[in-house]
Amino acid sequence: MNRFVAVERALRTAAPHELLDAVRRALREQYAASAVELFMADYGLTVLQPVSVLPQTLEPVSVHNSPAGRAFGSQQPFVERLAGREVRVHLPVSVRGDRLGVLSVTLPSAESADNCVTALAEVAEVLAHEVAVAERDTDLYLQARRKDRLTLAAEMQWQLLPGRACARPEYELGAQLEPAYAIFGDNFDWSATADRLMLYVTNGMGEGIEASLLTNLAINALRNARRADIPLADQAALADQAVYAHYQGRCYLSVLMFDFDLATGHARVVDAGSPQTLRLRGGAVERITFDAQLPLGMFEETDYVTQEFKVEPGDRLIFVSDGVHAVASPFGEAYGEAALARAVMSTRLLPAAEVPRAILRELTGHRGQQLPADDALVVCLDWIGR
Repeated sequence: MNRFVAVERALRTAAPHELLDAVRRALREQYAASAVELFMADYGLTVLQPVSVLPQTLEPVSVHNSPAGRAFGSQQPFVERLAGREVRVHLPVSVRGDRLGVLSVTLPSAESADNCVTALAEVAEVLAHEVAVAERDTDLYLQARRKDRLTLAAEMQWQLLPGRACARPEYELGAQLEPAYAIFGDNFDWSATADRLMLYVTNGMGEGIEASLLTNLAINALRNARRADIPLADQAALADQAVYAHYQGRCYLSVLMFDFDLATGHARVVDAGSPQTLRLRGGAVERITFDAQLPLGMFEETDYVTQEFKVEPGDRLIFVSDGVHAVASPFGEAYGEAALARAVMSTRLLPAAEVPRAILRELTGHRGQQLPADDALVVCLDWIGR
């Protein structure tokens, strides 16, 4: 039997909580691996956390300055030379552009690594798909992502998200939230078909569990309408009714909604609140404004209308919540459009999946303190087109 097929079969037949044990056994038998470790990216995208069963634990490794971090950042295998002849191959564990972590495999020699690195990269891809499926049935991999405990509000928000990145031939998406372990109101959602991409960026009012409950209600109302194949403006209207029916105008939620045609780049847009859009095109950054409409749930039976918008191949769109564009420095100076435009330019060479975290790092420098007082959300969309 082909070695790769044997490892793939072992993964597909393993119990959800035994994926690491299964890939260890298979790689030892088929590729003479002496050690195999799986690291998951933490919610803050700062460290890679080892997947292990207590009390057997390993130390987390940095996303930014470690061999495993190089594989995670570049999304390419990285070979680390060890004492003697052994080498450790670090392989990105990603599924459809969503970067989950890194698989580290110790092999007898550089020659053996050269002969099998392509196959091992495919093993890591299969493992990523299996982890994504296994998370429905076990908490092991979700627990491994945490270097700190999540607040209840953050737990609800992370479970609501579609992922942190997504890639297709027509586009690449990346998104990140801060504070990762204590978010409450900001959110993003996306869904794609063969011909369309729908993208929502939301900013719920309030704090803590109340803000999270508001966002959960609104996002699920939007999804319910979207899955009924209802047009974008009517999705907003139905979600508006759902939020108003529950809160009677006491709480409401800002949302920026896009419905992209993948073949043409034409989009319908509903702008109902505070998230802002910037576009990087041809080396210049500009803010894109739409006709502002009322947030969801502010008044009873609000009608929404769509606007037309078009993206061109090579465009980069950056969407930010008010926790980014309105955040103040210790001297009271708002971050503002100029600073945000500089951050977009300084990250122009990064892939979409890395841009949100890089912009949020620059925001931390402006804020002058590690933890923000409000949620901060950045979503990056690179439009490739057909």
